Amino acid sequence: MPTTGTAIDGILRWFGAIGAFEVATNVTVTNVLLAALFVLLGWYVSQLVVSLVGRQVARRFRRPSITKTVLRGIRGIVLFFAVALAAAQVGIRASNLLLSVTVFSATVGLILAPIIGSVINGLFLLADQPYEIGDLIELVDTSTPDGGTRGYVEDITLRYTKIFTMQNTFLVIPNATMRERDVVNYSAEDTRSRLSLQMQVTYEGNLDEARAIMERAARNTPEVVASGPDIRIGSARYPSDPVAQIRDYADHGVLLELRYWVKDPYYMRRVHSHIMERIWEEIQDADVEIAYPHSHLVFDDTSGVARVAVEREPQQRTPPSRPVEFDER
Repeated sequence: MPTTGTAIDGILRWFGAIGAFEVATNVTVTNVLLAALFVLLGWYVSQLVVSLVGRQVARRFRRPSITKTVLRGIRGIVLFFAVALAAAQVGIRASNLLLSVTVFSATVGLILAPIIGSVINGLFLLADQPYEIGDLIELVDTSTPDGGTRGYVEDITLRYTKIFTMQNTFLVIPNATMRERDVVNYSAEDTRSRLSLQMQVTYEGNLDEARAIMERAARNTPEVVASGPDIRIGSARYPSDPVAQIRDYADHGVLLELRYWVKDPYYMRRVHSHIMERIWEEIQDADVEIAYPHSHLVFDDTSGVARVAVEREPQQRTPPSRPVEFDER
């Protein structure tokens, strides 16, 4: 029955036979246990080093994505040295790992090229800073009714980006794909976002009252910026208070548009619904009517005369009834 030492010796001889490593032939079970101990100690030391330098790295870079990447690199370096010590303990030396230039080229082309490409894209993302961990972003997609997928950035690595969507789903997107997508960042710089709401009222209603109702409904919503200094976008400045303006003269009414700012971009649909509810409550007692598609036909003296001929249907005559004769014979 083969012993543990015999099995280990057979495995090491197989590695030496295929030419991948140069393996010592005098390896014992003690050497293997020491190698495993080196790996475990390396893992523990890597965790300890990360916990010790984590705060300093975070204060130095002030960006969660770069901080996590640096800490992963430190952990990987410590583990690499631990594995190297473990390999030396069992007598493994990677002197003939790459057999030929052909094998090296095939390895790079099939395995390393996609990984290197993802790492390069990850470095570009970390340098360009289109989004950061914790930001609310939207992946623009014009083919969907909602216009895209929203979610919070959970993690950014050198190979992929993790996103938690509003539907409580988890997305893992390669960085190469993220660099090709149109990404809207709602959390970058100023978190205040500008939204709009449209409402069409009839021509017969009070237009000024309708605009006042829309502006008042927005101001009375807690999540909306009611007043304050102008908000700067680039070199332009826009008023922070809600403003209702005429957008268009439509076929069935006047199209009004309310523009307002929300304090945070996290509940935009809820804020939109609250404003709509307040507008609906206030227009019930106001001289304002929401327009809807309808047709109104008007006839006057210049509309023409329609000739209508009424023919009475002739009545069918019934023959007079004859007296009934009885035969008394």
